[in-house]
Amino acid sequence: MDLNPFSYAFHDDPYPTYRWLRAHAPVYRNAGLDFWALSRFDDVLAASLDHETYSSAKGTVLEMDRALVEMAPMIIFMDPPRQTRLRRLVSKAFTPARIAALEPLVRRIAVELLADLAPRGGCDFIADFAARLPIEVISTMIGVPPADRAMIREWTDESLTRAADDPAIPPEAMAANAELARYFFRLAIDKRTRPGDDMISLLAQAEFTDDDGTAQRLTDVELAAFCSLLSGAGNETVTKLLGNAVVLLARHPDQRARLIADPAVIPNAVEECLRYWPPSQYQGRTLMRDVTLHGVTMPRDGFVLLLTGAACRDDAGFPDADRFDVGRDVSVQLALGHGAHKCLGAALARLEGRVALEELHAHIPHYAIDETRCTRVHMSNVHGFASVPMTWG
Repeated sequence: MDLNPFSYAFHDDPYPTYRWLRAHAPVYRNAGLDFWALSRFDDVLAASLDHETYSSAKGTVLEMDRALVEMAPMIIFMDPPRQTRLRRLVSKAFTPARIAALEPLVRRIAVELLADLAPRGGCDFIADFAARLPIEVISTMIGVPPADRAMIREWTDESLTRAADDPAIPPEAMAANAELARYFFRLAIDKRTRPGDDMISLLAQAEFTDDDGTAQRLTDVELAAFCSLLSGAGNETVTKLLGNAVVLLARHPDQRARLIADPAVIPNAVEECLRYWPPSQYQGRTLMRDVTLHGVTMPRDGFVLLLTGAACRDDAGFPDADRFDVGRDVSVQLALGHGAHKCLGAALARLEGRVALEELHAHIPHYAIDETRCTRVHMSNVHGFASVPMTWG
């Protein structure tokens, strides 16, 4: 069986492929696309924790030009210690207190969106709620003016879209990436001179200590790159999480009934939705040395996909892993990364997921979804829905 991350059929349901890989090719080789892949829970977890062997510095998705990636000042394309210094700096915008303080904003946006939707009796859950909530939240955090937010979301979606069975980045995606870069570069410069109470202004003024003890600040390019990354990750991950969650809960009415009866279960349900259908299905890494696993040697400089989606459905990590259970103990959450590259915005994603499901099931608890009319996005490592038609009585 072949693993092709660009196959539209694979996007529809990757789990039979993952099941075969775990059983028959735990160290998989795709010579045509020139990558290796690890699919078992223990292997993906160990690799995620070993940044010295599995490097992020040459890119984290298969289709990127790894020679050019090294010049991109994005924190996800760095290894410690450089990554650690920058992460420590930008984490000032993600302290527990700052994230907790966002809950009233998140709840207000969710309630306003649902109050508008409730009388209609139906909607496209993605377009009308799941895509709107996170872009409003992350844009408010970053400092993107309200008039620009829909445009940022459209550019982000376009920048990640891929053609069927084609590893090349489409021209439209490259153009959207360029627009995002230009926009955030101009915004970064503006915030330098006219700071406000937002994340870009905070990071523009924050300092970190370099190797030689010199105090430094993020350059305009670094600041723009981080905000572009955060805008995309903060938007796409939560949009896909929410779309996945409502489809799963509609598919499993007994599980949804548990949430309605006891909203205290919702935080755990968010963890189970992340595990069962991770929005980010793999993380790419470059090998810094030869690695032998299960009798197969992957050579230095080889590109390896750490298949989060496969690892999260491995019975070795989660007993009866193919069963969706909102009460499951997800003791190790791989869906938001692990180790040095654990998602900086994990707490924010959890907050948005929890509040969104709380308010949805308070306002519209008995919804129905026509899965025959749902459509999926087609991206390299991001899986989820582009459209989810929802109705309610």
